Amino acid sequence: MEEFPWNFTEFEQRFSTEEDWYGYLRQLRWPDGFRCPRCHTEKNWAMTRELQKCAGCGYQASMIAGTIFHRTHLDLRTWFCAIWWVANQTQGVSALSLQRLMGLGGYETA
Repeated sequence: MEEFPWNFTEFEQRFSTEEDWYGYLRQLRWPDGFRCPRCHTEKNWAMTRELQKCAGCGYQASMIAGTIFHRTHLDLRTWFCAIWWVANQTQGVSALSLQRLMGLGGYETA
């Protein structure tokens, strides 16, 4: 897997579409390909960008379930931008500055 971008230009090039974000997350979640957590079958099909359905037992697995993105109301682009920004700041980031930078509605979200 390729490394996470070092600067914002690389970030924008790497994650220019929503499919790029889901593809990257899919690689992180299932690096060897999807395998059903219930019956361990490898055969599956994508129902949506984030939902895989097992061909063996019919279980529907979400790539964001059980992660920090679970039950989020923010899109993955916002999450990825915030994560990239926080990870690349040597002095740290306050929630207020993150709220302003990302245009988030509330301090609690940041």
